[in-house]
Amino acid sequence: MKASEDQELMRRLNQHPKLRDRLESLLNVVENVTGDCTKADAAEQYVIEELRKMGNDALHCWGENAAIKSAEQFSEKSPSYHRHGKKKFTGTPPLEK
Repeated sequence: MKASEDQELMRRLNQHPKLRDRLESLLNVVENVTGDCTKADAAEQYVIEELRKMGNDALHCWGENAAIKSAEQFSEKSPSYHRHGKKKFTGTPPLEK
């Protein structure tokens, strides 16, 4: 990879810290940082679990981005719609004086 591609990848990963953490966990298994993955079976189980978590995190990130984009598109199509604000209902007036 070129330096510019490395920087772009890091910029994108920094926008999604959960995914970055999962990639770091996978690298820790590959490098056997903790020293507890001495057998292939243990490493395989750890990698499988991390990939499942990464998939879950990726879908959560996607859902958050999709919700934001959907809200932006709705605001563009309906600029008169007010999303936030207090209601102006003051209550029901009394019937008797």
